[in-house]
Amino acid sequence: MSKPGPESGARLLDELRAALARYVILPSAEAGDAVALWIAATHAQPAWQHATRLVITAPEKRCGKSRLLDIVETTCHTPLITVNISPAALVRSIGKDPPTLLLDEADTVFGKKAADNHEDLRGLLNAGHQRGRPYIRWDAAQRRPEHCPTFAMAALAGIGSMPDTIEDRAVMVRMRRRGPGERVQPFRTRRDAPALHKLRARINGWMRHHLDELGDAEPTMPVEDRAADNWEPLIIVADAAGGAWPDRARQACRTLTDAAAEDTSIGVRLLADLRTVFGDAEALHGATILERLHKLDEAPWSDWFGRPFSARDLAKTLKPYGISSTKVKVSGQALQGYRRDHLYDAWSRYLPPEQAPSGTPGTSGTMQVTASPKVPVPDTQTEPEPVTTSMSCEVPQVPEVPDASRCAVCEQPLDPALAAAGETTHPMCDGGPE
Repeated sequence: MSKPGPESGARLLDELRAALARYVILPSAEAGDAVALWIAATHAQPAWQHATRLVITAPEKRCGKSRLLDIVETTCHTPLITVNISPAALVRSIGKDPPTLLLDEADTVFGKKAADNHEDLRGLLNAGHQRGRPYIRWDAAQRRPEHCPTFAMAALAGIGSMPDTIEDRAVMVRMRRRGPGERVQPFRTRRDAPALHKLRARINGWMRHHLDELGDAEPTMPVEDRAADNWEPLIIVADAAGGAWPDRARQACRTLTDAAAEDTSIGVRLLADLRTVFGDAEALHGATILERLHKLDEAPWSDWFGRPFSARDLAKTLKPYGISSTKVKVSGQALQGYRRDHLYDAWSRYLPPEQAPSGTPGTSGTMQVTASPKVPVPDTQTEPEPVTTSMSCEVPQVPEVPDASRCAVCEQPLDPALAAAGETTHPMCDGGPE
């Protein structure tokens, strides 16, 4: 048997990508590429330092998230699917060559009503994102601590958002309901699973054949920090497969990472809105801040869980950023409030740089006149260049018309008789007798 080369890897990814498109309408081509790469990466988990999560969310029911999870289950490495699992059962299901954890209906586990009851499970999923973060428990029978591995790739599907700490460790795919003209093939396990199982076996064989190569790879990443940790296994798979996949993987990485960056936490949202309400003010009373927050369009502050955002909510949300209220004097009145210089550090760390204003401070409707970039003009252009008028522009000198009543040499008045005779100079100025 000939050794599989990069072309065979690219072909396997193409087949997997086509299978996804056959049964599921994905929100974008980049999302489809990301899911295909994630599925392939599950077959080489011993090679990775980070176990990327795949989070599949939807705003409503019937958006295809469970169907997508069905295809993931049929093609990923050793799927372990559940709608709920205890921390003890989870850690005892993970070994050196871990299964792929699949959690459907995750919104029932991590929703607002149930989240407090599943903090241990959330903590295990977060710890399992990085290798070498075991779950340690006391074994009463053996009278010694037991170290249980947590490292395993996991996919979660549910309606709405997942906990921020899980989404921060994930590739996010936000599903949507099929449009009127979008059609997919119904998925039937008895009919369709055997072919997908064969594809899974071929992918597994190719990935295991390149396991050492995958583990040693250090790809060039288009993103940094946590996003780079999440996407590194997918980029490595794409580079090993070759073909068009290295470019497609990096494009998917940039697109989905940018989309995820727009979905900020409530704390970052508050920091951004505070920068808006402060404007150029050096300090504001707390009541003024809240009044302005409540008036912001499309902001959550006027209806914060059925009531307006309060001073206590403001203080509690800002506390993790090291920001606290203080006495500030505004318009001669000293009340509890916040200072701009106390907020600036958090703004610089958690928000993108503020865009330069488009108008004069305080008069947003005033247009600023700036120098226009020079545009090269073709040599063949024959149209006259535009005339720019300003206070300092030079006006071409126009020759003056001679005054017939004055001498053209000394400019003194001529004798009317000389002027009538057509003379233009005095006789003396013309070289005549004095």
